[in-house]
Formats: sequence, C-alpha cells, structure tokens
Amino acid sequence: MSEQNCLVANDWVCGEYLRTRSQELVDATVQHVGITVASVAIGVLIAFPLALLARHRRAFAGPVLGLTTVFYSIPSLAMFSLLLPLFGLSVSLVVTGLVLYSLTILVRNILAGLQAVPDEAREAARGMGYGPVRLLWEVELPLALPALLAGMRIATVSTVALTTVGAIVDYGGLGTLILDGLDSDFKAQVLTASVLCVLLAILADLLLLGVQRWLTPWTRVSVRKSRGVRIRATADAVETRTPEKVA
Repeated sequence: MSEQNCLVANDWVCGEYLRTRSQELVDATVQHVGITVASVAIGVLIAFPLALLARHRRAFAGPVLGLTTVFYSIPSLAMFSLLLPLFGLSVSLVVTGLVLYSLTILVRNILAGLQAVPDEAREAARGMGYGPVRLLWEVELPLALPALLAGMRIATVSTVALTTVGAIVDYGGLGTLILDGLDSDFKAQVLTASVLCVLLAILADLLLLGVQRWLTPWTRVSVRKSRGVRIRATADAVETRTPEKVA
C-alpha cells in the first residue's frame, strides 16, 4: 500500500513508478542509446578522414581543428536552432548536432594518435614494401588505437549527456522524461531518468575501456614492464642506502 501511495505522495523514490512505467523507461533508454551510438559512429566516420587530411596537408590542419572547435563552442540550444531549417523537428536534427559536437574530440585524438606513431615503425614498414594504404591500416592505425579509443570514450560519455538536450524537440531519450518530469513536478520520473542516464554513461565508458584493453594488449605489457623497472630501481636504491651489517 505504501508503494502505491508513493505516486500520490510524489516521492523521489517510488517502486510503483518503476513497475507501472517500466515500458516507458525501456523505450526512452533504447532511444537514448540509439541516438548516442549513431552520433558517435557517424562522428568517427567523419573525423577519421578529417584527421588524415590535417596530418597529410599541414595547411588544412589549422582550419580543420579551428572549425571543429567552433562547432563545440556553440551552445546546444543555438546549435539545434541553426540546424532546425535543414532537418525540422526530427531525430536527424539531434544526431547531426551531436555529431558536430563530437568532431573536436575525435579529430584531435585521432590526429594525436597518428602523429605519435614512431618514425622508425613507418620506415621499417616502407622498407618491407608497405604502400601508403597498407602502412595506414596495418601499422599506423593499430599504434594509434589507444588515442583513438580514448577519444571515443570521451565523446561517448559527453554524447550521452548531450542527448538529453534533444528533449526540446521530443527526441532526447531519457532527457524527454526528465524534462516532462520537471514540467509536471513528477519527482520519481526525474530521479529515475537521471539515474539511468548516469548509469548509461558509466556503462558506456566501462564497455569502451574493456574494448580498448582487448584491442591494445601491448599497452598493459608496457605498463607492467615500466612498473617492474621502477620497483627494481627502488629496491636497488634501498639496498644501496642500507648499511652493511658488521660481523
């Protein structure tokens, strides 16, 4: 009886709300995840050639990085308003805005990863007969994966948060529930949707972290080796400073 009364009492925590509105929560979560995945995936597809252009043509590096930074600096409401004449009140409006926001993070991280590839690795690959395309896909891209995936993690978490702004056009996933709950002072809906949004961001970050560790096992090996070197160096220093025992 108390759980049923929590809706009437408008409590922040209400089990009856979860039971009666479960399908609504599932639908909003699915929409939130779909918008996030589509935005980040399209962002990567656009950011990768832009990063390659900025690396190979230094004259384009400044304009590319500057333009993506300008996109990121535009407030979300203003961004959606500028895109409204092109896409109308649709999910494409939200996805396009989120793609533009993700570019500054993705382009910079992909470019930084490619630039960090050692020249020795490139020269060795060329000496083995690798052409530009094979060099990129089999040497440079694998070595740039840590930076690329780190950028994807940041872009994904920020996109999960920014997707909620899409509630202003009724395509905000969990953000739509949050906005409706605020308008109607429905506390349980506001809290539940907010918690789910935070959990989505955490789960997405952990998932991409797992993918990063799986695809880049050599980074874990290098970390363990560096830790081992530091431990051995510390042990040697302690032994050096310890006075010898007098027989």
